[in-house]
Amino acid sequence: MLDELRAIVGAENVMTGDDRARWARDWTGYFPSDPIAVVRPTSTDEVAAVIRLANETGTTVVPVSGNTGLAGGAQANGAIALSLDRMNRIREIRADARIAIVDAGVILSDVHTAADAQGLIFPLTFGAKGSAMVGGVLSTNAGGSNVLRYGNTRDLVLGIEAVLPTGEIVDLMSELHKDNSGYNLKHLLIGAEGTLGVITGAVLKLMPKPRAYATAMVAVASLDQALVLLNRLQEATGGGVEAFEYMPRNYIQAHLALNPANRAPFEDMHDINIMVEVGATAPRDVTPGPDGTIPIAAHLEETLAAMFEEGLLLDAVVAQNDAQRQAMWERREAAAEVVLGAGRPVSNNDIAVPLDKVAVFLDRMRARVAAIDPQAEPILVAHLGDGNVHYAVWMSSEDPQVKDAMTEAVEDEVLRLGGSFSAEHGIGQGKLGSMARRKNKVAIATMRTIKAALDPNGILNPGKVLPPE
Repeated sequence: MLDELRAIVGAENVMTGDDRARWARDWTGYFPSDPIAVVRPTSTDEVAAVIRLANETGTTVVPVSGNTGLAGGAQANGAIALSLDRMNRIREIRADARIAIVDAGVILSDVHTAADAQGLIFPLTFGAKGSAMVGGVLSTNAGGSNVLRYGNTRDLVLGIEAVLPTGEIVDLMSELHKDNSGYNLKHLLIGAEGTLGVITGAVLKLMPKPRAYATAMVAVASLDQALVLLNRLQEATGGGVEAFEYMPRNYIQAHLALNPANRAPFEDMHDINIMVEVGATAPRDVTPGPDGTIPIAAHLEETLAAMFEEGLLLDAVVAQNDAQRQAMWERREAAAEVVLGAGRPVSNNDIAVPLDKVAVFLDRMRARVAAIDPQAEPILVAHLGDGNVHYAVWMSSEDPQVKDAMTEAVEDEVLRLGGSFSAEHGIGQGKLGSMARRKNKVAIATMRTIKAALDPNGILNPGKVLPPE
């Protein structure tokens, strides 16, 4: 089989032995891989040929992108690890149509750079943007910090190209904003984590690049007051709020401890710290006035000042230049390093609840955590504008029973509030237990039926997303 793979992609693109090292470890280090080989095709036709061979021989295939996932979705033990890193071509940028047509192996930040050159943006962004690839972010339906304004990955994709488990190529590379011709197979494959097909290309939506940003750190007394701030800003800016990120006191302290060069957001420490960013494209909002003031920044400062007078804000610092803005973003995007890099036993959860239930969830979890492990410490950040909380708990030990109890407590409270135990990181292997315990049984049965219909031999990314029967 290895000889046949070499004939398809070239001998130098079938990595075995020590040459697999680059793909053997994911970012977290929790899900090491020991693949038969790493195969690096350079075209959709080569991907199709590899998968046809795997299907014929009953060999499992695991698609691998930037390997920056947090749920073990790309672990490839005893399988072909199919790396699309050589499929890294930005095929076309069409500024007038506001689309980018790209290969699945293109790194997300390269899409950002190409769009920026045309005065546009691809608004999907998160901390791993410098290594995550388009195929991976589509396969997990990634979220990030700008979901509040632009939506999840599904909302930013017009079309895809994919190879099914049989090796057949399905061409869904639509550039249309409206297409009601049958089942939406694109949305079925996006978010399926490579279990139903291997995405090889995509048509991405581009957006007007904001001509000005106004960014601030704000301290409030409660999360209820934070939602008042969000709604006021949305009204004042015509829905221009792009990011609304919550960081509690202990997260700020942990970030300061991570690197001595880091700076605190305020002179005094506060319990509830919000990073807010507003973007504007209209000339009326970005053209400086006679005194040099940019209107969108003035809107932000005026809204903050009014709320401060009402006693709804405790403190606020508005970025005065790009360096200050980038420092605010670095503080938020360092979350994975802050939470997972501390070297402490951790229960890591990625949940979503309705916006007005975030405070309720956090209050309930304080009591639940203390009852399970009195020495444990919740450590979290949240995309507060869309209800997504990255809720981790630093535990006092690696006891698996304590970790399981912590996970089930999170699930209990999330589902009581009508939320989801997986917001944007996917299921992979890390949340198979949650799927088995909490996902609607009819929904799981339906998913299994779809999987069996598209992948009867079970070769694509087995053991992920669907819990064992």
